Order: sequence, then structure tokens, then C-alpha cells
Amino acid sequence: MAKKDRKAPRPKAETPKGFRDYFGAEVSERKAMLDTIAQVYHRYGFDPLESSAVETVEALGKFLPDVDRPNEGVFAWQEEGGDWLALRYDLTAPLARVYAQHRNDLPTPYRRYAMGPVWRNEKPGPGRFRQFYQCDADTVGAPSVAADAEICAMLADTLEAVGIERGDYVVRVNNRKVLNGVLEVAGLLDPADPAAQAAERGIVLRAIDKLDRLGPDGVRALLGEGRKDESGDFTKGAGLAPEQADTVMGFMQATRASAAETLATLRALTASSVTGTEGVDELAQIADLLAAQGYGPDRIVIDPSVVRGLGYYTGPVYEAELTFEIMGEDGKPRQFGSVAGGGRYDDLVKRFTGQAVPATGVSIGVDRLLAALAATGKTGARAPGPVVVTVMDRDRMADYQKIATELRAAGIRAEVYLGNPKNFGNQMKYADRRGSPLAIIQGADEAARDVVQIKDLVLGAQIAENASLEEWKANPAQSEVPRADLVATVQRMLAGS
Repeated sequence: MAKKDRKAPRPKAETPKGFRDYFGAEVSERKAMLDTIAQVYHRYGFDPLESSAVETVEALGKFLPDVDRPNEGVFAWQEEGGDWLALRYDLTAPLARVYAQHRNDLPTPYRRYAMGPVWRNEKPGPGRFRQFYQCDADTVGAPSVAADAEICAMLADTLEAVGIERGDYVVRVNNRKVLNGVLEVAGLLDPADPAAQAAERGIVLRAIDKLDRLGPDGVRALLGEGRKDESGDFTKGAGLAPEQADTVMGFMQATRASAAETLATLRALTASSVTGTEGVDELAQIADLLAAQGYGPDRIVIDPSVVRGLGYYTGPVYEAELTFEIMGEDGKPRQFGSVAGGGRYDDLVKRFTGQAVPATGVSIGVDRLLAALAATGKTGARAPGPVVVTVMDRDRMADYQKIATELRAAGIRAEVYLGNPKNFGNQMKYADRRGSPLAIIQGADEAARDVVQIKDLVLGAQIAENASLEEWKANPAQSEVPRADLVATVQRMLAGS
């Protein structure tokens, strides 16, 4: 007896690991946020750019490495006999390629913003996905730190435009040149031989980058012989002498009560370094430019503790941090933290052209910013659904579609119920699941009298939950209006709700 062919198993209906689906309200809230951000960027004179989601691996250059994952952190594949291609991991590397390719046709400076998903082939975790949205604004071809100051001002304006109140955020500004000056003073960087002591500097940079997580004591241990964590694992340190470590720690803890005092502290730390002094001068220029525009320390501050990305940037760096508290996963209150970061990266375009091209820009983590607004109760409210036109008679579908068309023509979101109309209760359940504010009802009797019934579903739910019988009778949730008055009545009821 011949064996029966086994049926192929059905595919599992599940999202791939590290990805997620977004539904109605989430998509609408993100679009509204992106539209608001775009308005601010547009007001500052930036133009939109939409580039391909796929770039050659060669164009992407040094992507974010993850030694535990293939393709060094990106989703990449090789065309048959051709180039390696990859999904973009950020929006900055594609900008460098676009500018290098089209520089003869673009204005200089070139000011652009870009919004869209990026992909990283990294190990997913709680709140960490392999696909997420970024929103960038960059100025290419402007060597003046006035471009950096402008980005910081625009970032502050953007946060307030999307609903983060002044006092709930701060934009912190630092400069890679100041750190290089500190490393030079500490004897870790020789301007005549930049390649020397690269390994030690790498350890120092990684240690500095862990300040938020390990605190000053943990960083100092990594600057010295090393650090043993709670599990007993030992991380080898940079092996700095105590006086060298003092210099580096002095840089990270140089913030004072005012910008002038902070700059004076940094100037003293880097007095013997030309590069360091240049970095302090640039920070002073940024502080003066922002103060002249009215951006005080309640919005933007000079802060040497900003260390993220210092291995990537070549000059000023900035980070937007939300300062209000939320409840952490451990049940303890903590600050929300960073939602945006950026800086000057004058070497990126040089990979393509061989010539240094100054550039500076910022990237906003859209999903984190949405989460922040949700934490403050400014998003997450259920968006109203469409007005639902119920179907009382299958043969009068054209009449119901006409009602919906009239509502839409007046700018009202509306739909006709297209399920099985046999059970009217199911139509009401559908309207409830859609979050519909109103339902339109017209049976044969109403059609003969040229009227419609309008059911206020929001009021009906409130009455059903809280009101007494007398209150229910005094505030009926359903009313009858002439057919000709339908659109005006619906507009009035929606405005009132």
C-alpha cells in the first residue's frame, strides 16, 4: 500500500523574532509625530530626502558590529556574482553616499531631513527590536559650529512641539576635541603619531561610555587595572597611572553650576593641548550663539558627561535627555533617559570623495519618544473610529453608501457596515470594537418618513455605566433628525464630543 504524501505543515502565524506589528492608533500616533517633527525641520529650512532602504555594504562602510551575529550587525546578502547588499542600519550612512553621488547638483551647505525604518541584525531583547524608526536632520558642507548650535536649538524646539514640556528635557552638548585634548594631556594621544596607544585609548573610550551604568567608581577601575563585576568576571583595564586617571575623571566630572564655570574648568584641563583648547573654544561659541537666541540652561547645557558616540564624532556632540521619572522594570523610579543624539562627523563623506566634507546632524529615536509621551499620558488614548452607517435592509445598500459618501465629503470619517447585517446587535458590537462615536440607523420606516436615527455610542456607554433610569430618560443617547439635517447634526455632535 502506497504511503500517503504528508501535507506540508501550515506556516506559523507569528512575527519574526525581534520584530513587531503596529496597529491603527500606534501607526496614527507615529505619523502625527513625524508630521510635527517635519514641520519644525521644514521651518528651519531643511528639505526632505528619501533614499533607498538598501545600500551596498561597501557604501555602508563600518556598520555597527555585533560579534555574536552574522554580517556584523546588518541584514546583508550577496547578489549572484555581484555586490553585497544590506538593509540600511541608520540614515546617516545613506546620506553620505547620496551627497557624494549628487554633490554637483546639490546646494552647499545641503540641509536635509529623513524619516523611516532602519534595520539592525542584533540580538533582540525587551524593548529592543531589529526594526525601528529614526528621524534625522543633517547639514552637510558647513564647517562653522553655528550649524551645530542650530541643530541643538531645533532639537529643543522639536521636543516641545511634540509635547515634551520645558523642564522635562535637556539638550546636553560636549565636544570630541575636548576629550582628545584630555587624552593628550594624560599622555594617551600623540598628535604626531595618532596610531600609537590606540588600544589603550579604546579601553578608555569604552570605559567612559559606561559612566551611566557603572558610575564614577566603576569607570575609574576600568581606567586602572580593571574591574570585577558582581558575577566575578574580570574586565581588564587601561592600566593608567593614578594621575592619568585623575585627568580623565576630571573631564567627565567637569560640569559646574554655569556654562562659563564648566568651560573654565575644561580650559584648565586642556590648557597644554591645541586640540583641546580648540574644542573648548567651539563649545564657548555654541554657548554664546544659543544664549543670543534665548536658549538658556533650562533647555540646553554644556555637559562633559555626554560621552556616547565619541568614537564616531569629530567635534561637537549632543544628546537630548528626558528628565522626568518613570517606573522601571524593577519597580523603582528612574529617569526616562535619552531620546535623541547627534554630532559632527567630518570624515564620513571623505570615504567616497577623498576630501574632507564637514557635516553635523541629529537622530531622534521615534519609538522611544512615543514611549515617553505615553509615559506622560499624552498618547495612548484610543483614537475615535469612523461613524458607522448600519445596514437595516440589504436591498438599500446604495442608500447607505450615499449617506457615507455625504459624510466623507464633509470631512467626516465614515464607513458602511459590510459584514452580515442579519443581526443588528453584531453591528453595534462592531461599532464598539471600532471605537465609533456615532452610528447611523435608517430602516424602512425612517426611509419612508425621510429621517434617520443617530445613536451616540459614547454617551450611550456612559449612561449605561453610571446613570439612573431618570437620567437615562432625560439624556437619550439616540435621536431622530430629518435626513437633510444628517451631516450638520453629525458635525455638531462630533464637535461637542
